[in-house]
Amino acid sequence: MNNKLPPLWLVVGLMMFPQIVETIYSPALTGIATAFRVSEGMASQTLSVYFLAFALGVVCWGRLCDLIGRRPAMLAGLLTYALGSLVALLASQFETLLLARIVSAFGAAVGSVVTQTMLRDSYQSRELARVFSVMGVALSVSPVLGLMSGSLLVGWFGYLGVFGALLVLATGLGLIVCWRLPETRPVGTTQAPLLPLACRMVRDAGLWRSALLVALFNSMLFGYYSLAPFLFASLGLTVSEFGYSGLGLALATLAGSLLNKGLLGRSWQPSSLIRLATGLALGCGVLVWASQASLWFLLPMMGVVVAFGVAIPNVLSQALLAYRDVAGSAGALFGLAYYLLLSLGLALAASLQDLGLLLGGCGLLAVLCGWRRST
Repeated sequence: MNNKLPPLWLVVGLMMFPQIVETIYSPALTGIATAFRVSEGMASQTLSVYFLAFALGVVCWGRLCDLIGRRPAMLAGLLTYALGSLVALLASQFETLLLARIVSAFGAAVGSVVTQTMLRDSYQSRELARVFSVMGVALSVSPVLGLMSGSLLVGWFGYLGVFGALLVLATGLGLIVCWRLPETRPVGTTQAPLLPLACRMVRDAGLWRSALLVALFNSMLFGYYSLAPFLFASLGLTVSEFGYSGLGLALATLAGSLLNKGLLGRSWQPSSLIRLATGLALGCGVLVWASQASLWFLLPMMGVVVAFGVAIPNVLSQALLAYRDVAGSAGALFGLAYYLLLSLGLALAASLQDLGLLLGGCGLLAVLCGWRRST
């Protein structure tokens, strides 16, 4: 097998793809509710089915990239996403649209698991952590790009403009992958049976701690997006003003990613950076809890997001070092574990309806996981 390094700009684009296509869709929800004559709650179901289908897609594409290769799996996933977008564009019934969103989410998962697998094929240890820090910078701006693009498309063309743009994006990425993406699957990659691998991973306590860390940091970030609108409303602020806070948090994620990159350049070990991030998250989470009666809570919230930008690249780069011979399948099962844990975290956030308590609790668990992980 050809083991050339994939172009970093293309890998960045493929890693950003799932986040962009998810956030670009959000501004279209009100138009969908009107066009299909359903409630806003029903329209939101098109988002709720997304994460479950995405988790299943992670398993499928991660497994396939070991069986058939990284490049063919990537092409198949992008084709699946394009098909889902085409069905959504042509849908006249809401049930058809729901099915299209399931297909799209299943395909979009390829941008997460296969891209991470290709990076693990191509880079080693500290170098891998540095590359993941570059990915963190890209991921910090992709939600903002998605939301802004989605708002413009809805304003100009309605919700159909969003689905048309998603179809064009997936098709364009597929053509670029055909042109520039090399195969990176190592010659010694084994096609291990999935059940024995799953049993091996289930017994790996360090891997569980890594999955829990990824889920905890994502619960803190997405918990903000699910609870902060109500917090802003209680402070007498508008939805538009809440939207502006997303830009500030994106800049904080960028700052965290740049901090991580700089500290890695100063020979900090990934385990030390994870401990730093968990401590920062706990401290800032407590400050959010203490200050959420005023808009000042945004300052420590930005600290939580900086911690996210430091922690996630290091956890992801170190989690599967012992599974290089089955990187795709192991990445699929690892992704399934932390997406399911994330769904539990977001369910807890919805029941608590207290951002500060959520952040403090997640931060405390992250500190415990981070220190146990390094010992």
